[in-house]
Amino acid sequence: MQTPVNKNASKEAKDLLSFLCKTAGNAIITGQHTQTVPMEEIQYIKQITGFTPKLRGFELLSYSPNINYANSSKECLTEIQENRNTIQVALEWAKQKGNILTFSFHWFSPIGGHDKSFYAKNTDFDAEKILVDGTPERKAFFHDMDKIAELLKSFKKARIPVLWRPFHESDGTWFWWGAKGPAVAKELYKLMFNHYTAVHQLDNLLWVWNCRQKEGYPGDEFTDIISADIYLPKYMPTDYKNEYEELIGNTTKNKVAALAEVGYIPDVEILQQSRIPWAYYMSWSKEFIIGQKYNSTENLKKMYESFYSIKNP
Repeated sequence: MQTPVNKNASKEAKDLLSFLCKTAGNAIITGQHTQTVPMEEIQYIKQITGFTPKLRGFELLSYSPNINYANSSKECLTEIQENRNTIQVALEWAKQKGNILTFSFHWFSPIGGHDKSFYAKNTDFDAEKILVDGTPERKAFFHDMDKIAELLKSFKKARIPVLWRPFHESDGTWFWWGAKGPAVAKELYKLMFNHYTAVHQLDNLLWVWNCRQKEGYPGDEFTDIISADIYLPKYMPTDYKNEYEELIGNTTKNKVAALAEVGYIPDVEILQQSRIPWAYYMSWSKEFIIGQKYNSTENLKKMYESFYSIKNP
């Protein structure tokens, strides 16, 4: 059984990590990402299955301090607008007993950039310069971190544990934090960990690392949960066994594992037989769950009706 890497972790954070450890290999927690206040994905799942996910993922992109509104596409502005007030929605939802909360943060670049500047192609912000003392990039990075920390403190005050997954998909180069490689992203993560634990004392956070490359792993002393984002090119029934073995082979065998984002939900019948120890899965938002482009209603019902899955009424 694990204990949180933050030695001052709250009781609620400890209890949540214990629950995840007990779940892995014995059941799987259903999860769903949502980016908008209406949470249409949750409504859809309820309509199809009669249940709702135990774990909900909320997005912080609209809270990025450096958004270039003047040079953003209509699509970008719509995404920002739809994401407004998700902090309040997440807080109220998480106060209900038994609900589990995670945050994603598509962080608009702290300096410069246009449109969706969390994408490396839309900014010349150099993540590697954050690691150099005295640079404008480092100053802006800490400025933004402090702003987000203040938002997260409302969850600490309410004694709500949060599965915190910063710098996600660091094994790819499409986001600015991964553009210089996973080894740089690892150092950014460690900077945030130290700042958020020592300075802001966000003791309600459980730290989720989201990278499958060996050179990107921060180490067991910084990580509560290892996770992978997996988007298969086409549907196939799977328990994601190969991806699990790759993940623990490149990171650690000492931490509970999760499917932090998937396009296709795992096959619960295969998972029940293999007992691959994923603690939870999270399907991505909008068309990845609504409609049948990615996940059929049959597969959705099978997951939520299975005794192996943990869900809410």
